[in-house]
Amino acid sequence: MKKLETAPYKGVRDFYPKDMTLLSYIFSNWKKVVESFGYEEYSASPLEPTELYAAKTGEEIVNEQTYTFKDRGDRSVTLRPEMTPTVARMVAHKENELPFPLRWYSVPNVFRYEKPQKGRLREHFQLNVDLFGVDNIEADVEVINVAYSILKKFGAKDSDFVIKINNRKILGALFDSLKISKEKAHKISKVIDKKEKISPAAFETAIEEYAKGKTETLISNLESNQVLIQTLGNDHGEIVKLMKLIEALDKEGIKNVSFTPTLMRGFDYYTGIVFEIFDTSEENSRSLFGGGRYNDLLDIFGKRKIPTIGFGMGDVTLKDFLETHDLLPNYKSNIIIHICVITEEARDYANSITKNLRENGIKVSIDISGKKISDQIKYADKKDIPFVICIGEDEVENKILKVKNIPTHEEKEVKEDDLVSFFRM
Repeated sequence: MKKLETAPYKGVRDFYPKDMTLLSYIFSNWKKVVESFGYEEYSASPLEPTELYAAKTGEEIVNEQTYTFKDRGDRSVTLRPEMTPTVARMVAHKENELPFPLRWYSVPNVFRYEKPQKGRLREHFQLNVDLFGVDNIEADVEVINVAYSILKKFGAKDSDFVIKINNRKILGALFDSLKISKEKAHKISKVIDKKEKISPAAFETAIEEYAKGKTETLISNLESNQVLIQTLGNDHGEIVKLMKLIEALDKEGIKNVSFTPTLMRGFDYYTGIVFEIFDTSEENSRSLFGGGRYNDLLDIFGKRKIPTIGFGMGDVTLKDFLETHDLLPNYKSNIIIHICVITEEARDYANSITKNLRENGIKVSIDISGKKISDQIKYADKKDIPFVICIGEDEVENKILKVKNIPTHEEKEVKEDDLVSFFRM
């Protein structure tokens, strides 16, 4: 019989206790920040009908990057590659019952079939934040502020990241001014989205395939804000809106913002403002996460338009960012005390001490192995448990416990009645 592999499926992760501690730390900070802005948590199944993604996500993602299969009812289903279509479906399903504006968030796991590499796996957890029902600068500022505040919560400085921002309507206006058809404009947009991943020569060649003689003008507008603004005019409505947004962010103290005309974001459903946060470190010079405005996504359900802006932040790229900037927390066990049992005659008393500590909200483990005391203490040390209490006949008789701090090697005698208050100090 062939032995089964112990390694996880390629591109996904196992989470051992230390890994889960870090993941819980990330989740906790995510939730603290978004809930401080008034956002409520929702969730959904990771399985969706394939047509949900085929309708708006983008052909490349659906055809090349999803886990899609037929269920036993011969229906095509897909493991969600992202959460936005799902939350749009949920809102459309109960649009008449929901009080707008909606401030919703979730932390789903999402699945993409792509080549595993640094910062990109086949499964990851992603914070999704969406604001439904408001189409103004204040909503855009709030959502970008949430994203900014999350990185600040983890200890990042403004110099550690930059918020690149664009408006797809500006690029649409540029295409119109150059008399590029919508079909070709869509294909050019896909090329622009890959600009940072290909050489300048390859980029120019790909643009020329659709721009036909207008490549030089188009690229000069994409590479220079001044040229672009001169082409469209600084009084162009979408240019004015974007500048007002940047000014509003500045008033909120968010100054590390850069207008980037080549920023597109890969999903087809974005309709206006798009933004993406980039790590400024040369060691991790890459996109961390992003989002934008999608006002038309509910159209695929035959519902009224509900203006929406949101973003998704993955745990993998965030962890790489925190590691790059030395912002990862030191591991701490969630167990505070390990009770060592010296003799079996002392076990009943040790159990009663353990029970009392637990009932008072203190996390404690107790030895059940029967190993010698030195091994019990080594076990606690390897588990990064900071305190041990060894209980034998003397402790049973005197009701005085020796609390040893493993990292500092300090030891204090504490009366049984004072034990709870000692650990709450």
